[in-house]
Amino acid sequence: MSWLPGAEPSASTQCPPSVEMVILPRASDIGGFEVRRALPFRSRRMVGPFIFWDQMGPGEFLSGHGLDVRPHPHIGLATVTYLVDGSIDHRDSLGNNVRIRAGDVNLMAAGSGIVHSERTGRDVRLHPSHIFGVQSWVAQPKAHENGPPAFIHTDSDDLPTFDDDGVQGRLILGEFRGLRSPVPTQWPTLYLDMKLAAGKRIALPPTTEERALYALSGSIEIGTTRFEPQQMLVLRPGETITIAAIDDVRLMVLGGMAMDGPRYISWNFVSSSKERLEQARKDWRERRFPLVPGDETEFVPLPE
Repeated sequence: MSWLPGAEPSASTQCPPSVEMVILPRASDIGGFEVRRALPFRSRRMVGPFIFWDQMGPGEFLSGHGLDVRPHPHIGLATVTYLVDGSIDHRDSLGNNVRIRAGDVNLMAAGSGIVHSERTGRDVRLHPSHIFGVQSWVAQPKAHENGPPAFIHTDSDDLPTFDDDGVQGRLILGEFRGLRSPVPTQWPTLYLDMKLAAGKRIALPPTTEERALYALSGSIEIGTTRFEPQQMLVLRPGETITIAAIDDVRLMVLGGMAMDGPRYISWNFVSSSKERLEQARKDWRERRFPLVPGDETEFVPLPE
């Protein structure tokens, strides 16, 4: 996903002791559906390696319409695309052409530079369609941020799952409850999709240094504090957190080890070096990035 302008998230001070911060995303309309951005936030740039977090939708497209994110570049980050409804066709400058469906995960490590596009398929546009999911970026560690780009698509059936009396989960990245995701990561990372039936509880042990929660739907309770959906709850480190579902809940858990130093963002670029960001901007402006096979004619211009 290309960086799209949006209002700055805000924060709530209504937090129980186990919650460090509640980030309230601001919604932007990008033509057909809403995007809600929780990261980066002015006083919380990252949670583990997660440096960008956009909720896409839920939205509906009429027949003949769809998502059209034209070719755009990235460096120094890995995009993680995860849908709960709908599909997106991904093309990139490595030659990959893959449709991501609900429950699949696309991980694209940009390294020194990659270009990709994200569109609704032509066949899907023949009928009304829906889209709902999360587009996130994880910063690459310094040892990999200028390395070769790579792309991995993993089908939903290949991701480990659990089902325990009204608590269901799919592990997208990392390890949880003795399960390990097959998706390789360059930095210790946790990413989990869970469904909790109303009235059910789950305890999250502090298996990662930094963690956050984001309910896509349904309200949860921590201690005696109720939280509505579509808020990012940054948890205090080192504590086991018990989450109670007030309604049926769709909950994302994200985090990992604290990053190996600060990161800077400029448009679609992430780096530990401001000079590298300027070089990437210049390279895109002067059309030095590779083209996307099958999607060569359009591109997202560099915002000035």
